[in-house]
Amino acid sequence: MISLKRNTKGIPVEATGLRSRTSSIYVPKQTGTFKISRSKFNDFLTCKRCFYLDRVKGLVSPSMPGWTLNETTDRLLKKEFDLCRTKQIPHRLFEEFGINDVVPFEHADLDLWRNSLHHGLLYPVENSNIVLHGGIDDIWFDQLQKKLIVVEYKSQANSRSVTPNDYLAGTYRQSYKIQLDFYAYLLTKIGFDVSPIGYFYVCNADRDAPAFNGQMIFEETIVPYEWNIGWIDPKVWEMIDTLNSHNLPKQNLSCENCAYSHQRASMER
Repeated sequence: MISLKRNTKGIPVEATGLRSRTSSIYVPKQTGTFKISRSKFNDFLTCKRCFYLDRVKGLVSPSMPGWTLNETTDRLLKKEFDLCRTKQIPHRLFEEFGINDVVPFEHADLDLWRNSLHHGLLYPVENSNIVLHGGIDDIWFDQLQKKLIVVEYKSQANSRSVTPNDYLAGTYRQSYKIQLDFYAYLLTKIGFDVSPIGYFYVCNADRDAPAFNGQMIFEETIVPYEWNIGWIDPKVWEMIDTLNSHNLPKQNLSCENCAYSHQRASMER
C-alpha cells in the first residue's frame, strides 16, 4: 500500500520520513524518562532493527488506515460492560461460559487505564528511565478470590466458529497472548493481585448471513487464557540495552520492512 502524508485538512504535505517531536526519539544513555508502549515493545520483539530505527533514529514507518469497525465494536462493548460495572452485576454471557462470582472491575482510574493514546497503565521500570505503558480494554473482578482479571476484546469475520480450544492456536494470534501477558505484567508491577486466567472476548461476524440489511450479526465467545509474565523482565532489559546502544541491531531476516528497505535501496543505486 502506498500512503500519502496529509495535514488535518486532508491536503498532501511533504513526508520527511522522520519524526519531528524530540520526545519521541530516545538518545542512548539519556537520563530523562522515556515511554515505551505495548505496541512498541511488540515491535522490539518482532524486529530489533526496525524498533531501533524508529525509537532511536526517529524513522517513521508509512501510516496505516485505522481499524474503525474494530474500534467501534470495542467502544460499544465498553459501554455495555460499563452498565454492568455501574450496577456491579455479571455480564449476560458470564453464566454461559462458566464465569462465576465475577463482575466488571470498578476503579477511579479505569478510564485513564483504557486510554492508550494519552495515558494507559503506567509502570516505571525500576532502576531505569523507561516507563512502560499500554491501554487495556477491560478489567473484571473475581469477588471470591479478590483478584483482577485482564480482558481483551477482539473482533473478526471468519466462517469458522470460535472455540476456546483452538482460538489461540494459530501463529497470528500469538501476538494476542503477548498483549494479554503485557497487561497482566503491568497490573502486577503496579501492585495489583491478578488472576492467573485472563479472557479474550471475541466477536465473530457472520459472513454467511443471507444479506446485509443494514446490520452485522456477531457470534460472541469468551476464551480463557493462562497468562505468563516470566519472560517479560529479561526482554524489557534486553530492549533497554538496545536503546542505550550506539550500534544498529541486526535485521530479522523474516522482516518484510527490512527486506523492502534493502531491495529498494539496491534498486535506486
